[in-house]
Amino acid sequence: MGRKQRLLVGAEHAWDGLRLRRRSRRPLRFFRIETYGGHGGPGGVVVRGRVLDNPPPSEAVAGEGVGAAVRRSLGQFVTVELPDVPLRVRIGDATVETSSDGDGYFRAELHPTQPLDTPWQRGTVELASAYRGVSEPATTAFAVRVPAPGARFGIVSDVDDTIIETGVQRVGEMLLQTFAGSELTRTAFPGAPELYRDLAGPDNPVFYVSSSPWNLHAFLHGFLRHRDFPLGPLLLRDLVGTREGRERKHDRIEEVLRLHPDLDFVLIGDSGERDPEIYADIVREHPGRVLAVYIREVRLDPGDGRVEQVTDAWSEDVPFVLAADSDAVRRHAASIGLL
Repeated sequence: MGRKQRLLVGAEHAWDGLRLRRRSRRPLRFFRIETYGGHGGPGGVVVRGRVLDNPPPSEAVAGEGVGAAVRRSLGQFVTVELPDVPLRVRIGDATVETSSDGDGYFRAELHPTQPLDTPWQRGTVELASAYRGVSEPATTAFAVRVPAPGARFGIVSDVDDTIIETGVQRVGEMLLQTFAGSELTRTAFPGAPELYRDLAGPDNPVFYVSSSPWNLHAFLHGFLRHRDFPLGPLLLRDLVGTREGRERKHDRIEEVLRLHPDLDFVLIGDSGERDPEIYADIVREHPGRVLAVYIREVRLDPGDGRVEQVTDAWSEDVPFVLAADSDAVRRHAASIGLL
């Protein structure tokens, strides 16, 4: 971690500590358990969520003004997180107890002994014991993606500038779209929803692994649903974490491969950030598990050499395709029998 990030993380922790000391003396008003769902297979089940004391964000409405969109977007980031909340998570015949961390997040790993329902298994998370005056269970349901026995492969996909036009390399454009848009107004790359539906078919699961913060989970889920992408787990990150973004994304993909040992995978990302390097590491670390890697070309300067540094040392056993658009991915995927 660089000095600048250490200072940022330290400042965040100091600010959080001050806020928590002040809030601990106040009664809770909007206690809620926000769940991000999860995924499960032969290697177990992972469920994530967050415990908060603020109202859930409002849903986007067609034709709403910029002001309403900005207020809703800011509300997703201005959260009152609750630490050390005792929780009980149930799915199938498995139960585990855990607690929220200093930022209100929780992660539970379970190992049911009975087969899970496909394509989605329902579970619940609830308050395990009284917390700051809240004694009712406050039970919240969640859904876990379970690949069908007939799944041929899984798809791991980035989100920003891979399926949704974000402009990550143009900071001003990215911030404007993030705060002034909604899941109803944001645009998918042409052909992307159809491509993903065809890759997924009736059985193949899609895992959306992104460096976007968990604060955008509801927005991204709404975008996938509104643009008719196949729904799947969204594996995001803390807004200001303590580890490098590359490690976070790499760890999420490692988790997917570990929980689904019977599946091979197709990896889809973009050239704007570090997807080529991260995917190259996954290919090297998991020989025989990756069928193809597709990278959407979105660089402002395609001649910067970053992608070429990866492809120069690429294994010939796994196709690496730098694609200009969804049609290029489709043509190659069809040529190797993925469609």
